[in-house]
Amino acid sequence: MKKNKVKVEFGEENKAKSRRRFIKLSGLTLAGSAVLYACSEDDDFIKGEDPDPDPNPEVFDLGSGDVGILNYAYALEQLEAAFYIEVLNGSYFSGAVDAEKEILTDLRNHEVIHREFFKTAITAAAGEEKTLPELEFDFSDAVDFSDRQSVLDTALLLEDTGVSAYNGAGNLIQNPTYLLLAGKIVSVEARHASAIADLLNPGSADFARDGILVDVGGSGVAYDKATPPSEVLSAVVGLNVVKTPFTANNLPTE
Repeated sequence: MKKNKVKVEFGEENKAKSRRRFIKLSGLTLAGSAVLYACSEDDDFIKGEDPDPDPNPEVFDLGSGDVGILNYAYALEQLEAAFYIEVLNGSYFSGAVDAEKEILTDLRNHEVIHREFFKTAITAAAGEEKTLPELEFDFSDAVDFSDRQSVLDTALLLEDTGVSAYNGAGNLIQNPTYLLLAGKIVSVEARHASAIADLLNPGSADFARDGILVDVGGSGVAYDKATPPSEVLSAVVGLNVVKTPFTANNLPTE
């Protein structure tokens, strides 16, 4: 079999170009997959189990079963998309160079794709009434969008949280198709986090820093953190940027 040969160059300019190409391509992994969500007609996955017998009719609850987990992911994707949209609406941050603008634009595009992907998927599988509505966000007290450090620190926090959230929800997903697609999305989120970490500390190993890796079972092998939905949602609430109330009373825990 004939193999293509690729010349790899390690100059700073070429590394930056390669990183941007990698980020661009990673966002395409979901483009052909949206129909898979819509094709699932298994009532067990759509309805979930053990709903709250006395829900508050004025506040949306994420739901139970796989739909609850999908709504949970949809909430996080809405948050990320809203953040990057705000970054671009403010003309990036003061002193942003072209390479940074390109990466942030790519990340905005990816997160919007993820957001719309989940909205379409959940609506197709469970109906509009079981799909999380559009959330309102206010970043004014949390982020200085004119400041590079504030923007990139927040971007890294959101991307790291996204990776940890998908990892922590994977074992709660029952439908193998949903699990496969969640795995694709988390790989994109991890690339986002690596790109932002490199912008903050170019050429470093911060993409695999101690703060985001854990030694599972004392094996000496490090893995990305896996955080359960309850802890992720508590952290998100702590950011004080989500202004639309919703509950997560029926999410699966095991």
